[in-house]
Amino acid sequence: MKGVGKRIWAIPEGYIPGDSTGPAPQMTSHEACCILNASSEPAHVKITLFFEDRVPVGPYEFTIAGERTSHLRFNNFDDPEKIPRDTPYSSLIESDVPVVVQHTRLDSRQAANALLSTIAYAD
Repeated sequence: MKGVGKRIWAIPEGYIPGDSTGPAPQMTSHEACCILNASSEPAHVKITLFFEDRVPVGPYEFTIAGERTSHLRFNNFDDPEKIPRDTPYSSLIESDVPVVVQHTRLDSRQAANALLSTIAYAD
C-alpha cells in the first residue's frame, strides 16, 4: 500500500490538565496524538517536547507497524521522563516513513467535558 502523509509534524498546543472528572481511564483528562501509518513499512517515530521555561525533553520513541494506527496518550509517556501536568508544551514528531498525525485533548476537569481535535502541522 502506498504511504500517505509527511515525515515531520508539529503540535504547538500541548497541555495535560491535572484534574479529571469521571471514571478512569476513559474520562481521565489527556493529550494524545493519533498516528496513521498507511505504508507497508513500520514507522519509527520520535517525539520531542518543547517547554516555555526549560530545555526540550525526548525523544520518546515508538514504532507503528505498517498499515496500522496508534493512539499515543502523552499522559503515559515516561521514558525519558513523565510529562508534567498543567504545563504548556509543544511537540515535534519525526518519522522515517510518511505518516499522518492528529492531535486530541480531553479536558474533563468539569462534569461538562471538552474535547479538542485537529490535524497537526506538517512540513
